[in-house]
Amino acid sequence: MDAIEAIRSRRSLPLAEGEVPRQVIEELIELATCAPNHRLTEPWRFTVITGTQRERLGRFWGQRAAANADPLQRDKIVENEIRKLHRAPAIVVVSTRSDPNPEIAEEDFAATAAAVQNMLLAANARGLAAMWRTGRMVHDPEVKKFLGLDPGDKIVASIYLGSKALAEAKPMPRKVAELIHWMDGSETNA
Repeated sequence: MDAIEAIRSRRSLPLAEGEVPRQVIEELIELATCAPNHRLTEPWRFTVITGTQRERLGRFWGQRAAANADPLQRDKIVENEIRKLHRAPAIVVVSTRSDPNPEIAEEDFAATAAAVQNMLLAANARGLAAMWRTGRMVHDPEVKKFLGLDPGDKIVASIYLGSKALAEAKPMPRKVAELIHWMDGSETNA
């Protein structure tokens, strides 16, 4: 699959099954790091969660999310969060180091987002199912600590990854003409 086809055919596939071999995940991460990075800071970090660690993270986050909830709802919230972490056999948490210089921090965040897109396109080219997710969990300092991240790190994405999608995603119509503002000298400015 060429790059244009990978871009055009990529879809968010919310539920997946089938293990993805470790070496394939490593290749996806290597391709992610080919993203443009203005100052060559390589700010991205990748935490791969598979097997029973998905349930462990889901339970940990669920307990954090349920802490201030109605006591009668806590177990339901925890179980729901565990279920969410089982939407795919592997989850790659992509985070970025946060530089004290706001300009560098912004560039690094953008570079890490580009790395996520590279990873999603590479997964599509390999015939894998993938979806970029975030949510409240990515902002929780205790979750960052659980994942071995620094408190100042920012989680850009949780990529859910499997070898086979459990449902087809429909193409989204694009309204490109409405998104473009041409400034080519042919328009008159007041």
